[in-house]
Amino acid sequence: MNPAIVVPFYNHERAIAATVADLRPYGLRCWIVDDGSDPRCRPVLEELERSESGWLSVLRLTPNRGKGYAVMSGMRAAAAAGYSHGVQIDADGQHDAADLRRLLDQAERHPAAVITGVPVYDASVPKGRLYGRYVTHLWVWINTLSFEIRDSMCGFRVYPLQPALRVWDGQRVGARMQFDTEILVRLFWLGTRVISVPTRVTYPRDGVSHFDLWRDNLRISAMHARLFFGMLRRLPRLLAQRAQARGLP
Repeated sequence: MNPAIVVPFYNHERAIAATVADLRPYGLRCWIVDDGSDPRCRPVLEELERSESGWLSVLRLTPNRGKGYAVMSGMRAAAAAGYSHGVQIDADGQHDAADLRRLLDQAERHPAAVITGVPVYDASVPKGRLYGRYVTHLWVWINTLSFEIRDSMCGFRVYPLQPALRVWDGQRVGARMQFDTEILVRLFWLGTRVISVPTRVTYPRDGVSHFDLWRDNLRISAMHARLFFGMLRRLPRLLAQRAQARGLP
């Protein structure tokens, strides 16, 4: 396993230096993917790229295309550079980089699986976001006929790059806030195992959230409907996967 780190970035100029400092001890190649941020962010990223040269690069996208597009642009850059796995972690410091070693250990044991964090929240989590996650959990369990995906919305995970890029290139995966859930469900449909690791989540280090309550919830609702009809088309195969997982003939 040869992992690299991908950090999707959009207007988190106050938090990114601390996030980079948390990642530095791992000694992994890192791409920050600037997803069309405001001009004020450019000098911050340029300074990081200069001071952390040798292991960190900034990939700039314009205009803003969405978190998923940024993540997969970074994953493609990592794959082109010869890396086998991509670590996704947010720029705002909400994920505890100290838990990355545990995710990487699982990825070494299960290199064909997606290793994803399961949030352990403190009091900083917005209650509306917390309760809304349970709606998504329910739909994911319906759309996979499985409880294997314990949390599909955590953006702290390790992907095997080739399966993830095949799904991104070959299927209709939402590029914005629905991305984390949709790509995980579609990877599961293709037979990719999903292994969960508890991780501490704090909201967020710089006090900036780009989640739009109405617009992003509409996108997520449309995604669940799309996945539901996709599940119905795949129902015989998913039932066969479920029987195989239970050891049934």
